[in-house]
Amino acid sequence: MSGRALSFGVMAETYERFRPGYPVELFDMVMAYAAQPVRTALEIGAGTGKATRLFAERGVAVTATEPDRAMLTELRKHVPTHVRTVQAAFEDLRPGKRYGLVYAAAALHWTNPEDRWSRMASLVEPGGVFASFGGPIELADLAVAQTVCAARSPFLARDDVPSPDGTPPEAEMQWPGTELQRSEWFTDVQQAVIERRFTLTADDYIGHLSTISAYLVLPDAEREQVFSRIMGVLPETVEMIADVTVHFARRHREP
Repeated sequence: MSGRALSFGVMAETYERFRPGYPVELFDMVMAYAAQPVRTALEIGAGTGKATRLFAERGVAVTATEPDRAMLTELRKHVPTHVRTVQAAFEDLRPGKRYGLVYAAAALHWTNPEDRWSRMASLVEPGGVFASFGGPIELADLAVAQTVCAARSPFLARDDVPSPDGTPPEAEMQWPGTELQRSEWFTDVQQAVIERRFTLTADDYIGHLSTISAYLVLPDAEREQVFSRIMGVLPETVEMIADVTVHFARRHREP
């Protein structure tokens, strides 16, 4: 697992404050795809439990896994008491119990691609569902976005996470749907988008950036400088695009 993947724990409380949660529409979408009752779920890379709450508060018995102890400690403050928590990376999970739903919320890109889908299949009940969801949170105003990009450029050329398999952003099917379509373990791959828009103050936008791995791995002095430069070019409030792209797949039923 990369240093960027493990950079979040030092900012667990900040992550909880500035990362948005997930809408009820997402839960409804997953259940509609499942087309059968989902009683158990395994979450990969649960972070501070933003997605854990969505499912656990609606009757699903969630086991939340997260490799970072600080993130898991923060998660336990916010989720229902019946949520089971396990400190483990995806690669550390061993076949055993299978779940009606296995999902990853803005975390799958941190997992090791080697044997990713055979590992995943070993955790999903035959006929059960895998879901991955997330997406960038971006400035809606192109002029503001270009100004921010110029301000950070001495320190960071880009602050996003590129597609793990190189799928271009204009492609009809995005990652991980592209990998799922090639997997022998899953079928009925679908992609959907939930549109989200919201407004942040300049301070809260900087707070959000402070949870992004590209900034977290900068030396402290450089991170302070880049945030100061960005703050200097921001208007009082900024409009954000935070669409959630959702991928579903169904585990092949075993003969």
